[in-house]
Amino acid sequence: MAYGTLFLIPVPLADEAAAQSFTPYLVDTINHVNEYIVENEKTARRFLKLAGLKTPQSELVIHDYGKHNRDAGLKEFFRGLVVGKDVGLMSEAGCPGIADPGADIVAEAHRKGIKVVPLVGPSSILLALMASGFSGQSFTFHGYLPIDKLERSKRIKELETLAINNKQTQLFIETPFRNDSMLQEVLRTCKPTTRLCIACDITAPTEFIKTMPIAEWLKQVPDLRKRPAIYLLFHA
Repeated sequence: MAYGTLFLIPVPLADEAAAQSFTPYLVDTINHVNEYIVENEKTARRFLKLAGLKTPQSELVIHDYGKHNRDAGLKEFFRGLVVGKDVGLMSEAGCPGIADPGADIVAEAHRKGIKVVPLVGPSSILLALMASGFSGQSFTFHGYLPIDKLERSKRIKELETLAINNKQTQLFIETPFRNDSMLQEVLRTCKPTTRLCIACDITAPTEFIKTMPIAEWLKQVPDLRKRPAIYLLFHA
């Protein structure tokens, strides 16, 4: 029996950005698939409804891949795929497997010889890079930096050095409730001439994306509390 296909389904980055995030192929796909592996069942069901799901939600098979459900192994998530059913994989926002859970699901699919199909959709990392004005030829995404203040400052300095020596864009993120302390650390640590882009609330009505040297940011520090943000460092 042929295996099913694992579709990687991007989810809008903001509730208000749903319509601009959907493509006809995405809508067709969710109306073809009735089994999903998701990071958050509640938000997944809301997304499917907004995207134009016609299948009654009571007929869906949804596997919750939240952080409390990842230790039992992956076998359960592949029962449908190995008997020929197509399955969708979704993170809570953005592209599954990119700064979000799901990469191990995709890796296991490849090990089993299951076809993997990524769908077009919003990635906060790429959207921030596009809008920064920094190098898109050479860049590195580092995820979350250390929480410890001294370790975090050391890591920021390392990333600035990479940006200077390699002419390479350095991207990283922080949880919204620690954004202000992260920004203050970046402003204290980096050289005045290093350029910083802050991309906040991407695709939402409150979207804020701005690039300036550190010296200019020190004159007008934004309030980033409780707002999803990506930070990019570059030094021309």
